[in-house]
Amino acid sequence: MRQAVLALAAALFAAAPAAAQTYPDKAITMVVPYAAGGPSDVIGRLIGQHMSATLGQQVVIENVAGAGGTTGAARVAKANPDGYTLLIHHVALAAGASLYQKLAYDTATAFQPIGLVNTGPFVLTTKLGFEAADGKALLARLKAEGPKINVAHAGIGSGSHLCGLMLTQALGTSFTYIAYRGTGPAMNDLVGGQVDMLCDQTTNAIPQITGGKVKAYAVTAPRRIQQLPDLPTVAELGIADFDVAVWHALYAPAGTPKPVVDKLHAALQAALADATIQTRFTDLGTVLFPAERRSPEALAAHLKGELARWNEAVTKAGVKAE
Repeated sequence: MRQAVLALAAALFAAAPAAAQTYPDKAITMVVPYAAGGPSDVIGRLIGQHMSATLGQQVVIENVAGAGGTTGAARVAKANPDGYTLLIHHVALAAGASLYQKLAYDTATAFQPIGLVNTGPFVLTTKLGFEAADGKALLARLKAEGPKINVAHAGIGSGSHLCGLMLTQALGTSFTYIAYRGTGPAMNDLVGGQVDMLCDQTTNAIPQITGGKVKAYAVTAPRRIQQLPDLPTVAELGIADFDVAVWHALYAPAGTPKPVVDKLHAALQAALADATIQTRFTDLGTVLFPAERRSPEALAAHLKGELARWNEAVTKAGVKAE
């Protein structure tokens, strides 16, 4: 019996390098943990299309929305670590580890980092009929009437929720939150006037702002952004050092063989080096991480730091998800 087990183990060990050499020989699924049409979906489709060409196999986007991005993350955490199931996720992956008490995975160990992608601010946006003349008037109204104001977000622990959470802490108030399965449908309801406000990523907000479909008041970056030069920063409006950014990264399940990780990382780097993709990212008000910060090792260090940072923030806020 022992000899049979050892023989099987040896066969599996020998098969792993061979499988990595032929990888990929079928389509790859990239899980987006939010609804179609939102910022993570846009990022995933941008890089996925280019990676398809590099890898010679189609990268298929699968939207697995729910629970602030944790449902999709769980889908990847439980997947076979063969490189055929990937996860594109943002800052909420780190924050969710502290917000959700009963996750089906350990965020610190469940994923194999592939590489960081982009980072950018949020924009404070409202429906067109919202009464606030400028950014200072908006913050004053939020502080005075917070619980009366309906604020959309993509689920507890999502980037839009975290942005709102940091804003309520800064203003010493609370909002009435309306949860969606992604900022795509949340933005649709903001445009339709069903909700008052949404703290959204530039990648999703800029087209609606420039199209005149929503009102924009401020960005959460430390400096104004070139795509919306007339919008002040939240810090300029009187909340010192307010800086809330979203960042995206690509992961595989833990245990994915290094040769497969290396191929995926190379394909991601090739996508981010493409001038067309770079221009598209710039148009959407987000920037790429420097090439030297996009390695799997750099992402592992970044995620570790963000897990600690958001654990402190969530503990201070006293917010937990059911």
